Amino acid sequence: MELGTGIGWRPEIAEAVEGLPELDWVEVVAENICPGHLPDSLARLRARGVRIVPHGVSLGLGGAERPSPERLSALAERAEALGAPLVSEHIAFVRAGGPLTASPSLEAGHLLPVPRTREALAVLCENVRIAQESLPVPLALENIAALVSWPGDELTEGRFLAELVERTGVRLLIDVANLHTNRVNRGEDPVAALDELPTEAIAYVHVAGGVERDGVWHDTHAHPVPRQVLDILAELRRRVAPPGVLLERDDAFPPPGELAAELEAITGTLRGAAGGGSRDPGPARSPGAPPAAAAPPAPEPPAAPGTPVPAAEPADRERERLAIAQTALLSALVAGTPAPEGFDPARLRVQARALAAKRADVVAKIAPELPELLGGTYRPAFLAYAKGRPLRGGYRRDALAFAEHLLARGRPEDPRHRRQLALWWRDRTGPRPPRRGTRLVRAARTRLAGVGR
Repeated sequence: MELGTGIGWRPEIAEAVEGLPELDWVEVVAENICPGHLPDSLARLRARGVRIVPHGVSLGLGGAERPSPERLSALAERAEALGAPLVSEHIAFVRAGGPLTASPSLEAGHLLPVPRTREALAVLCENVRIAQESLPVPLALENIAALVSWPGDELTEGRFLAELVERTGVRLLIDVANLHTNRVNRGEDPVAALDELPTEAIAYVHVAGGVERDGVWHDTHAHPVPRQVLDILAELRRRVAPPGVLLERDDAFPPPGELAAELEAITGTLRGAAGGGSRDPGPARSPGAPPAAAAPPAPEPPAAPGTPVPAAEPADRERERLAIAQTALLSALVAGTPAPEGFDPARLRVQARALAAKRADVVAKIAPELPELLGGTYRPAFLAYAKGRPLRGGYRRDALAFAEHLLARGRPEDPRHRRQLALWWRDRTGPRPPRRGTRLVRAARTRLAGVGR
């Protein structure tokens, strides 16, 4: 299935995306789309013949629990509403705890890596097969970027993906930016990963930017695509012509001309690498990355073509063991519990700070009134609140809990801002929204208060 060249559609750049020349397709975050109320921009793109692929972020197929039927149904509904040729998700876990561990459920608010063990692979394969049976179109799964490594990995990333494809027939979404991230953060060789991939299973490719701080690469999707990532894209193109390539940008959006230039750099890289020879894209790791000795053992040789691959279902005890391990890791990251044995505590602290910062950013986006009222104190106040208070129930509930936390402590200090925050919290927790007249009176009072300062 040929997709061509695409870009991640986001509301902030909807107009710029519509203006891009020779755009073949776009990818949308599935959870941000309401099937009955598509944004006008997406409707116009679809009318032009631009394909739309929903990209899920919340299934958690790498988790110990079987995937939620409700989440699968929602993803299927979006695929049908968009007329999507396929859907994509991630090889990751996003929550832990719950019934398998008899403990409260924890949300990561982020994609976290799964152990590359045969036991975790068996759980993942069953979860993937459940998802495939529930979806009306093919499923493609993405390799993720990671800041931490699981101890005791039994497979390399390339071999893990290859065996997943062999057992389930799932398609692959290869993110070359994530391969670069894992080179810097985990000392993994992207060329070796590409060598082990079943390239015929690739549905499309992600390209994105990031930034390195203190020897750690942060996959931000808010920076230009670096040369190292384009080099890995070239390495992939020398092995296979990917059916589709997509530029991801989620924040700090540049002017339309810069987006177009990044797309041209991607297509230029593909053209230049077609038919070329392989070359080393750079050193295996940079300062601050784990030592090469920590790399996983060499992969086992693949089965001969046509050899049946066992597809044994994981026993409940295997899911329970995975649940316990993932809960311990996530608890260390979001609840401040001790680092599980075998993990690098310093690297876990980096990941924990990154999760808290992302949580603050998302709450600021969905509840912009909070940073407006708090000004420069918003971020330190939110990070202090989040410490030891894991995300539960989603970001909107998190925003309300943060506001309640502030009000209980007499914050903000300005009485007018505190009253505004109390009204905001009451309106969103009450049985019905305030009437129009009430909103107008409040807005007038706010303007008058501003004039009187």
